[in-house]
Amino acid sequence: MITDKIENAIFYPLKVWTEQSNSNWNMLIGIGFLSLIIAIILVYVFQKKLGMSVSDERTNQINLKSALIMLCGIILCDLIFPKEYMWQIFFLFKYSLAYIASGIYLAVRYKKDFLN
Repeated sequence: MITDKIENAIFYPLKVWTEQSNSNWNMLIGIGFLSLIIAIILVYVFQKKLGMSVSDERTNQINLKSALIMLCGIILCDLIFPKEYMWQIFFLFKYSLAYIASGIYLAVRYKKDFLN
């Protein structure tokens, strides 16, 4: 299967690297938490700039599209990331990537709507 080949090519060397020492494991966790915090801040800032606290037709559409992008990112990561090993770390990175994708969409939408 294609996902098994992707898992073996990309994620197995990562598993081997993290098992070499505790500092490698801690570095991977730190990078994951840092990316998650940055992504959440990115989404929060652009939601405030777009006026998501006010409920109207324009912001509802943007909010729903942002949530759809986040859901698609989570589903895609569920398909790609391995489930047999290091699932806690990949759970962290799955949500980091989903929030980053949503934040990028909000940033592009903000640039398109307000900076042109």
